[in-house]
Amino acid sequence: MSQTTALPLFPLQAVLFPGGHLPLRIFEPRYMDMIAECLRLHTTFGVCLIAAGGETGEAAVPHLVGTEARVVAADADSVNEVNIVVFGERRFRVLDHTVDGMQLLMGEVEWLPPLPATPLPEAQANLIPLLERIVRDLGERVPQPHLFENAEWVGARYAEVLPIPLLARQKLLELDDVVSRLEIIQQFLDQRNLLA
Repeated sequence: MSQTTALPLFPLQAVLFPGGHLPLRIFEPRYMDMIAECLRLHTTFGVCLIAAGGETGEAAVPHLVGTEARVVAADADSVNEVNIVVFGERRFRVLDHTVDGMQLLMGEVEWLPPLPATPLPEAQANLIPLLERIVRDLGERVPQPHLFENAEWVGARYAEVLPIPLLARQKLLELDDVVSRLEIIQQFLDQRNLLA
């Protein structure tokens, strides 16, 4: 039986990948409180793509696979708003969730095993020059270290920046086979003549 953890959930119209950065503007009281608690206790929360509902108002229904988020930068513009940047850590699966009086989702989650550190296959080597240019252009928005020889890292960084529907991004997050993910990305870029 795998161990489960209680984790506050933040359903968003965004997908966070392990090793990635995501800037967020927080203004709803439930999330202001959640972020304040995470900063005070050095804890994390979960980012999930919204399956049904919206980002504000009643609690949205989340997709069941998400990514643990750690706040790495916070800047309060006013008493009613804070801008944060989160770093993606582990993937998880939501087994169950409850909604509190503030409409904050609390998930019971199991951690998914980390994806294996797989060397980038020779067949996907043509993905690297374009990604190097993208990473250079994005600067600090792509956190170090830059692991261009790691198939999982390369796939995750591409999945974050490609102009694809959120549901397609979610499917790439859920994939456990890092080489399959690269093949899908390579096919997408090839069809658009974006690879040298």
